[in-house]
Parts: sequence; structure tokens; C-alpha cells
Amino acid sequence: MKDSFNPNSKASAKSGIFGLPYDEESSKIIYIPVPWDVTTSYLTGTHLGPKSILKASDQIDYFDLEYGDAYKCGLYMRKELSWIKKLNKETRPFAEIIIEADEEKVKTSKKLQKDLLKVNKASDKLNSALEEMCDDLLSQGKIPVLVGGDHSIPYGAIKSYAKSYKNFGILHIDAHSDTRDSYMGFDHSHASIMRNVIEDIPSIKKVVQVGIRDFCEEEYDYINSNKKLKTFFDIDMQRKKLEGSKFSTLAKEIVKALPKNVYISFDVDGLDPRFCPNTGTPVPGGLDYQEVLYIIREVVSSGRNIVGFDLVEVGPSRTKGDEWDANVGMRLLYKLSAACLSSQGLIK
Repeated sequence: MKDSFNPNSKASAKSGIFGLPYDEESSKIIYIPVPWDVTTSYLTGTHLGPKSILKASDQIDYFDLEYGDAYKCGLYMRKELSWIKKLNKETRPFAEIIIEADEEKVKTSKKLQKDLLKVNKASDKLNSALEEMCDDLLSQGKIPVLVGGDHSIPYGAIKSYAKSYKNFGILHIDAHSDTRDSYMGFDHSHASIMRNVIEDIPSIKKVVQVGIRDFCEEEYDYINSNKKLKTFFDIDMQRKKLEGSKFSTLAKEIVKALPKNVYISFDVDGLDPRFCPNTGTPVPGGLDYQEVLYIIREVVSSGRNIVGFDLVEVGPSRTKGDEWDANVGMRLLYKLSAACLSSQGLIK
């Protein structure tokens, strides 16, 4: 780190993520921005999430009562890749046609099947590239972190982590179960990410879902029939709190269901929408910001190892000058980074 860096002064995003003067070589955590929202089925805009988080990151204060000086380990965000932005822009119109069409028509229309093939090929290309990037970073002893973008993007990253960690679990924070079977025919959809990783990646020992409050009957049946899934439905958690249960007790139950090694997949719509109202698919209810931090802290306190994580579905406000969603997103990114580093014994 440059000698002139002062952690007590105001950060500047022009210097890099959180205003930190690191390069990739000197950083432990490497953020990979993924400007992608091809299969988003409601509000678009999450492809702008990584850029908005970077811009808002100069509002951070590095001092952290929970985890110490995470910034000292090196936090670096790569530049967005132009080919991903271009592919997202070119592919989104084909996905929109399919999303707006009747599902049965998609199955029978030759044109829509061609459009669907284009979307699936683009998603495969993206996930393969992200997997290779993560492979390379993990081989260097670094921690690759995807910043999205919609929730379809972590598939390649999780496949990469599975090569380094033969048995691990996923703490999945989300409003949605994301266990639909090839939603609208998309092989890699934000609505299917957890089903895909469970079905395709044997190294995943358990997926523990928290905040879930929007799902279809097919997903509910899948949850109840799959031993790898443990879902803490939001309605059950809220009812227990209203009836007097301590959140600390609920957090311990959540963490107890996780194995030693944990990957966190964090969709910001798992939060109450007042925190990130411009996310792609907001749902009433959900977790309070401090409740999320408490669960993550419980993971660390339990002695579990956070091997990696992603942060997705941050959507910038449609109102000029409003950076609320990005502000919340960048603070979550910093906290997740600190928790990950602390769990690995890299900061105290």
C-alpha cells in the first residue's frame, strides 16, 4: 500500500474500489464486476449494479468494530469487460421476447426456440469465462468475488470453487428460492441458479436458504424432497420473532445447518425492500440489514470458513442522484469481505 494512504481521510472511488490504492497483484480479494441482466424477468438495470457500487464506494469508512482492518489485506475491483456488456446488450432483447411470450408458445415456435438458443449460448459463454477467471485467481491463492448483475452469474464461480473445496455449503440469502427447473427455457436463469448448482456440482454438501418468501409450488416440492436443501422461510422466521423468539436463536439454527466450509450467495432482494428498492425482483418482507450482519457474524463466530461469496441484484435508482441501493450494496460488499477474511484468520 502506498505510504501516503490515510485510512482516516475520505475515500475516492477514482483510486479504485473503496478508494484503496491497491493493484490486483497486491490484493487478496479480487472483485469481478459482471454487468449482466439478460434473464431478469421483472425490472432490468442490475447490469449497472457493479458500476454503481464502485461509484458509491467512496462513502466507506474502513474502521470496523466487528472484524478489524479488512482493507489491509488488499481489495481490488477489475474493470468491466466490454465484451460482457456488449453480449448483455445484444442478448437481452431475445430474452425479453421469450419472457413476454406464452410458455407453451415458446416450446412450439421455431423462431422462439432460435431466440432461446441464442440466450442459452450467451449464458454458457459468460459462465465458462467466469469459471476460468475464478480458476486462475484461486490458483494464485486469491479470493475471487463476483459482483452483479443478476443472480444467474455465480454458476461458473461456484463450479470453480468446487474444484478447490471438495465439500462445502452455500448460505443463500434471497427472497426467492431460485430452484425452478429451466425457467422459461433458460438454462441459466436467476430463477434457477440454486437448482443448477445442486444438480450439477456434487461438491455442494448443503444449501441453506434464508429470507425465502416468493416461490412456486414446484419449488416448494423440490425443497421438501431434496436433502441438500434446508430452507428458512421468511414467514416462519417472522412468525417466530412475533411470538417472542430471539433472533440470535434463529441465527444459530441457520448456521448449525451449514458445513465447515461456506460460500455465501447474496441476492440483495433477500433484504427488506426498503434497503434496496430498485433490485430486479423486490418482494415485501425479508431480513433487516442488521439481521443479515448478525447471521454472517454467527458464521464467523462458529469457526466456519467462508471460502468465498458473491453479491448480486443491486439495481441503481431511476431517480438522478439517488445512490441508496448502491450505498447499501457497497457496505454489504465490504462487510462480506471483512467476514470472509476474518473467518480465514487473515484479519483480527
